[in-house]
Amino acid sequence: MKAEIGVLGMGVMGRSLSRNLARNGFVVSIYNRHVDGVEENVARDFKAAHPELAEAAMAYDDISAFVQSLAIPRKILLMVNAGPAVDAVMEDLSAHLEENDILIDAGNSHYQDTIRRIKTMKERNLHFIGSGVSGGEKGALIGPSIMPSGEYKAYQHISRYLEAIAAKDSNNQPCCAYIGEQGSGHFVKMIHNGIEYAEMQLLAECYSILKAQKESNESIANIFEQWMEDQGSYLLQISVDILRKKEGDAYLLDLILDKAANKGTGKWATSTIADSGEPATMIPAALFARYLSSFKDQRTKAEALFSSPKEYLSILNDKLKEAYQFARIINHHQGFSLIKNVSDQNAWQVNLSEVARIWTAGCIIKSDLMKDISVTLNQADNLLFNEPWCSQLSATHSATQQVVIKCMENQLPIPCLTAALNYFHGIKIGDGSANLIQAQRDYFGAHTYKKKNDPSERSYHTVWEG
Repeated sequence: MKAEIGVLGMGVMGRSLSRNLARNGFVVSIYNRHVDGVEENVARDFKAAHPELAEAAMAYDDISAFVQSLAIPRKILLMVNAGPAVDAVMEDLSAHLEENDILIDAGNSHYQDTIRRIKTMKERNLHFIGSGVSGGEKGALIGPSIMPSGEYKAYQHISRYLEAIAAKDSNNQPCCAYIGEQGSGHFVKMIHNGIEYAEMQLLAECYSILKAQKESNESIANIFEQWMEDQGSYLLQISVDILRKKEGDAYLLDLILDKAANKGTGKWATSTIADSGEPATMIPAALFARYLSSFKDQRTKAEALFSSPKEYLSILNDKLKEAYQFARIINHHQGFSLIKNVSDQNAWQVNLSEVARIWTAGCIIKSDLMKDISVTLNQADNLLFNEPWCSQLSATHSATQQVVIKCMENQLPIPCLTAALNYFHGIKIGDGSANLIQAQRDYFGAHTYKKKNDPSERSYHTVWEG
């Protein structure tokens, strides 16, 4: 008997996806490397531990036997760490693969690496699919959001597997859609993670504001739970659970060191923002907030050196909720605008509405907001200039200003709320101050400038001294 699909790598995500495939009726081969004394019989032991794999899975630690167990054309999900590990595994597999076999990288690879790997595989008459997968361990097991890209003909060979294991939206359609050519799937997943960074930071800022108002963890949980009624999201819901979790008599959250780590996708997204020239300010703000959090010793020292009395912060919960709503709209607008910009630059033709739709279930940033965004993007490609978002931004702008001003007066850092407000103020100024910057550039570097109301768009240079 030949397996229909293989999963290489029995880490957290590989294990969950293997079980998901088996539960959906597919015969799957699972593989994990053998390292004496470190990784021995990993795939075999994993199969033995889960009844759904008993008849539906074949376990291997020999790569040749693993490849030979698969039906032709072979379809192999690579579930290894992004970076050199993917290239190493591809090299190990290459001696055993045959023409038209398909590798699917379902890890968090950089999209430029995926573009390179697609080209390399094509030269060998093999196919490579780069697929973003979001949902964490639980999502991978019960239904993640899946973002595949690469050669469409290759995707057609694997679509039935990915669509079967994906989460289902409100219309029972799979949260899996072909994103486009090249590395567009991993690019879209990278921006998903960037939006996620900002969404998490916004909740952390709301938490810090409420803590500054002497609210208890239980009280904050209750407030967030009230927000769920019309601001429902996965991240908001898990924040409620986190706030209520206790270890003994103490709240576990109060015992956790305030240093936030990252795995690189936020950094990649920020670098791409800079390369593309897109003013997506909230993702970098969230990334740098994480970086700042890691400087715990310096922050502790600075607190002793520069501490000053703070007034009691007083912000109405309704105002804070409006500021949170305002910033979330800006965050999603920036994320989808970035996707469109880079898609246009690469001729990927990414369907923004489909991206939003497959993010309505299964993934970390699923929310009620995303469902509404999907509807808007079915008719337009920009949230900022379309309803209901124009009206909502106008209605919540004043509250956001009040929250930001209060926090500034009380020396409470809120980088993402501030970035959202500054972006909004900047984008709605038709005649700004960049003319001075351009004149400065011409003064010291002869970079030239253009003049207002000159339809020829001629470049001018001035000798400014003398």
